[in-house]
Amino acid sequence: MGNFKTSLKKITVHIALIIGIVFLLTVLFLKIYLPSYTNHGQSVTVPDLEGFEYSELQSYLSARDLNFEVTLDSGFNAELKPLTVLKQIPNPGSTVKSGRKIYVTLNSKNAPLIKMPNLVNSLLKNAQEILGNIGLIRGEIIYVPDIGINVVLEQKYRGRNIPEGFEVPKGSQIDLVVGDGLGNQILEVPNIIGLDNIDAEFLIIGSGLRMGNINYVETDTVPEGTIVKQIPPAGATVKTGEPIDLWISEINRRLND
Repeated sequence: MGNFKTSLKKITVHIALIIGIVFLLTVLFLKIYLPSYTNHGQSVTVPDLEGFEYSELQSYLSARDLNFEVTLDSGFNAELKPLTVLKQIPNPGSTVKSGRKIYVTLNSKNAPLIKMPNLVNSLLKNAQEILGNIGLIRGEIIYVPDIGINVVLEQKYRGRNIPEGFEVPKGSQIDLVVGDGLGNQILEVPNIIGLDNIDAEFLIIGSGLRMGNINYVETDTVPEGTIVKQIPPAGATVKTGEPIDLWISEINRRLND
């Protein structure tokens, strides 16, 4: 009986020791090892990297205990320099552990090529929406005499007519030749002589014509800014949308010095 009690006592002591050791190891693991391994309590707020250049990222993030990696994806924004950050993961303002890697997408060096859609015979409003949706910019609108009002007649890139499927860089400016809805009506050129340039432009456009070249003539006989000559002359017959070239007076400053 005595031997049984002694053995039981030893077993109890051993179990207690084992439980104590397990408890101690658990405490050490949870309170010391795990926090040091996971940087417990050391958090960093992710900064906004949009617009940063690639060359700036390493020093900027290292100072904040963060790293970065460039993703294989890329984008293009014509308003930003090449190799600047377009987007990032995690998002700005997120809280992460120090040493966390930030994944960034950079602006491409070269604009991707976009196949030009066919805008001819489309309404101007629709053409503008299509250009915006595919990453192109609507440039100059050139009105010409045509019975179709605000109907696209030609699409131009750098002064050249371009067909459907022609590849242009994303962000390019596309000029549109558009009908004015008046057709080839015959109009009489109004008299612009003696008006200032603002009134002259108002009268020209209101007559269904358009401003042509502006030239300046030095003179001391008429007030500065007055129209002194026009081509075609007043009374001439022209088609709708024809340009009117103007000569505007300016003071001969050499004579006044």
